[in-house]
Amino acid sequence: MQHVLQVSRKIDYGLRAMIFLASVAEGSVIPFREIARAMHIPEDFLAKILKTLVDGSLVLSARGSHGGYQLARPSGEISFLEIIEAIEGPVRMNVCLADAGKEACGLADSCTMQTVWRQGQERMLEVYRATKLSELVIPEMRRLSTLRVPQAAIG
Repeated sequence: MQHVLQVSRKIDYGLRAMIFLASVAEGSVIPFREIARAMHIPEDFLAKILKTLVDGSLVLSARGSHGGYQLARPSGEISFLEIIEAIEGPVRMNVCLADAGKEACGLADSCTMQTVWRQGQERMLEVYRATKLSELVIPEMRRLSTLRVPQAAIG
């Protein structure tokens, strides 16, 4: 059972995949099976996550025998928060902080916890927003010999 303040496997796996892509040589197109193997992510789950990341314009995909995935933008331009929100949507510590908070909780007008939740959320989001993917690269992955596919084949 997932707890409210626990990161989901989907987010964890998505972040791992993005860190892997940021860690390999820039411009490298990596087959999803290689990502799955290196980062210990079930292939079926990773395929769905990568599709979400492509739909969120964070990753580009290439089809064919030399196909795979690469970052859509430089890793220094992609925040930890952007990845999380592409995978799961807006981050909220509690339902009362969502746009429909008052409807979600009948105590919203008199709740004394709402300020604490909001401060906690803002601090957490500040860290996630400020943390760029480039800060999380795995240096030894840069040495991997990877396939380069012409940019025209990526999309």
